[in-house]
Parts: sequence; structure tokens; C-alpha cells
Amino acid sequence: MKRFKILFMGTPDFAVPSLENLISDGHNIVGVVTQPDRKRGRGGAMSFSPVKKAAVLHDLKIFQPGKIRNKEMVEKLRELDPDLFITCAYGQILSQALLDIPRLGCINVHASLLPEYRGAAPIHRAVMNGDKTTGITTMMTDRGMDTGDILLRSEIEIDDNMTSGELHDILKTMGADLISKTLGQLSDGTLVSIPQDDGKATYAPMLKKEESVVDWECGSKEIHDKARALNPWPGCFTTYKGKRMRIIKAGFNERIHEKKPGTIVSVGKKTIEVACGVGCLAIYELQFANKKPMRVTQCWHNIENGAVLGRENRE
Repeated sequence: MKRFKILFMGTPDFAVPSLENLISDGHNIVGVVTQPDRKRGRGGAMSFSPVKKAAVLHDLKIFQPGKIRNKEMVEKLRELDPDLFITCAYGQILSQALLDIPRLGCINVHASLLPEYRGAAPIHRAVMNGDKTTGITTMMTDRGMDTGDILLRSEIEIDDNMTSGELHDILKTMGADLISKTLGQLSDGTLVSIPQDDGKATYAPMLKKEESVVDWECGSKEIHDKARALNPWPGCFTTYKGKRMRIIKAGFNERIHEKKPGTIVSVGKKTIEVACGVGCLAIYELQFANKKPMRVTQCWHNIENGAVLGRENRE
């Protein structure tokens, strides 16, 4: 297989397996572009991105521009003379001047079956919407938002109780395998690109803080899907007697009730059932502010039947 000169762009943990695969496949990684170091935690310590940590381990040249589109950075990357840009959850939009640098173009690894879920949060949105399938797409990058020609796709089923975190860990490995397969076909001349059908496009906008709050007027399945979509980040929250409560693990049922949405309708040793707009949410694991996560078996005796969750959010 032909080895390519590659400039890799990525930032989070999701992108690390793709970089590792490109290295193990023998490609010449002429540089790695990732987001600038950030201050994290109460102490404000500087933190490297996961991709930077991987690049350091492999002694690769690293670039961390605040704005990748500035002329100085464009010239630095042009001097590397790459065959390809490979991008995976980098976090900045590439200008046409950047896209024109690699002679074979720019290939992106995207966590959806394009043209579904173009945008920043495809994994979360697929789970939140209760989808049964999703996958990975490799695509040629153009100036649009994930609008370039499709190269290869790989599909996976989403289990009814799968969280975004669990799906993320599966897809990041699938993404690495698919970029290896994509470059293999590029090398032997069998890679074919297919234009996207814009009429079938859907979008996956970034998550908003207010989406973390449970609206008990919604149906139990919708709330269940939200809880697993926002697990582990940013979390799905309500309040119990004024205390912030995170719902970590839950199920749902179609139990008929006449209770006000948000009302705790039963407290068992393993499950707390809460009335929703339709059916009930069964909570198995939760977390109160400044406390460790715990199963209902550890706290059920402190939960009052008939209490209304999230009341102060609606009054």
C-alpha cells in the first residue's frame, strides 16, 4: 500500500485512534494540528488535548493555532507539502486556502451516516432522537458544514439503553478502521466518491446548557433517551426538594397515571418511578450535587413518595 504524507487535525479523545492507525499504517505524519492548551479545574492548570498527548508520545510536530485560518499558519502548513489533510473532530472550520494545500484534498472522519446529522454533536443527537442505527462516514471536506462527497460508510446498531459515552467509544474505533480502509482504497485506486443528497440532510447542532434540564411534561421515552444521550456529558438534571439531582441511569414504561408530571409515583428498593407527560421514568442511578453517583438501592429510604421533581423550574 502506498504511504501518504499526512497533516492530521484533531482534538478530543475521539480522534486519537484515527491518528494512531495512520501512524501504525506507516504513513508519514508531517504534522498534527490541535486546539490550544486550556485551563481546566479549580486550580486552572493547563491541559493538553488528547490528540496533543498522543502526538507528543510519537514525537510529532505539533501546531496549536488559535485561528488556523490566519495567513501565517496557512503558509506554515503549505511548507509541509502534504499529500492529504485528515481531520477528525478538530474544532475549527478550514478556509479554502487551507483546503487547497494538499494535492489529494482533505478527508474528514465524521460520526454519523451522512447526510444525516451534519454538525457538531452527531453522537448525542442520534441517541437523543432514539435512533436505531448510526455510524461513521469518511468524506471529502469542502467549504460547507459536512457537505462534501461521501467516500466510505460503516454502520452500527444503537441499543435501546446505550449511552452517548458508550456509543462514542465504539465509533472512535470504527472511525480509525474506516480511515485506514479509505486510504487503502485511495492507494490502490478503487476509492469512489459519491455526492451527498442535500434533500436528506439533517443537522446536529451543539448542545445547549438548557437541554440538560428535564422537562417532565415530555414522554417517558423522550426523557429516557435524553438521559442516556447526555451521559456522561453534560449530564441530565432535575431537582429534588431544591437539591440538584442528576439522572445517570434510567428506563421507561407506558404506565398510565393521573399524577402531575414530575411526581414520584413509587419508591422501591431498586427503582424510583416518576410521572411523565406520557408514562413513567424509572430511575436506577442518580447523583446529588457534591455527592458521588449512587444506585437507588443506596438512597431509596431517603426519597419521599409523592414529592415533585423540578417543581421550582416550573413555578
